[in-house]
Amino acid sequence: MRRADRLFQIIQILRRSSRPVTAAALAEELEVSKRTVYRDVADLMSQRVPIEGEAGFGYLLSSDYEMPPLMLTPEEIEAVMLGAQWVAGRSDKTLSNAARDVVAKIAAVVPKHLRPYIVEPSVGAKPVVQGHEEENIDPSMLRAAVREGRKLRLSYRSDAGEETARTVWPVILGYSDTNRILVAWCELRQGFRHFRTDRILAADMLDEGHGLRPGELRRRWSAWREATLQQSKRFTSD
Repeated sequence: MRRADRLFQIIQILRRSSRPVTAAALAEELEVSKRTVYRDVADLMSQRVPIEGEAGFGYLLSSDYEMPPLMLTPEEIEAVMLGAQWVAGRSDKTLSNAARDVVAKIAAVVPKHLRPYIVEPSVGAKPVVQGHEEENIDPSMLRAAVREGRKLRLSYRSDAGEETARTVWPVILGYSDTNRILVAWCELRQGFRHFRTDRILAADMLDEGHGLRPGELRRRWSAWREATLQQSKRFTSD
């Protein structure tokens, strides 16, 4: 890695962390020695990059530091391309078009020598196998309910064919290669449940919100998911 690229990457690593990053951690990710990290960080500081901290305690980049957002490395471009390919092939029309628009915007602003990484990327998502069951609901409405913290009224068909009415607090709309899953707190079951969107017969976004402060429902779901995972590991080990 060229030294200029390494200095840029140090800034990127510090930007994505809200906690001090040790020289050892930087050295491991950059595949260089800690001595090289010390020297590079000192050089960045001399160039008035607002890095706080010192050897032995870790480094932290000031939150008000501004850097052009599209100074992308080839690896970052290909990461975006891989994600855009996946979204374009597996999401609803709105997100698919948004993924293509993102690629077009990046292609319009990156330097000429980086455009081949967009036109002919070295990575690719697995092609989608068509033929899945047609859905009755608009995923963009589900995403809006998640963002706005509003309840949903669902008519849902279980795997056994039973139809039930559910009022749920949506947490996240998840995507896999074959299905979309709405993760939500279910008032009927009094717990978090996964609803396959191809089994949602109808959905209405209610005016009523779930009433929790922003981020609280997601934190509860994350704690539930972690507890469920730990329980599964204990069961497997037993």
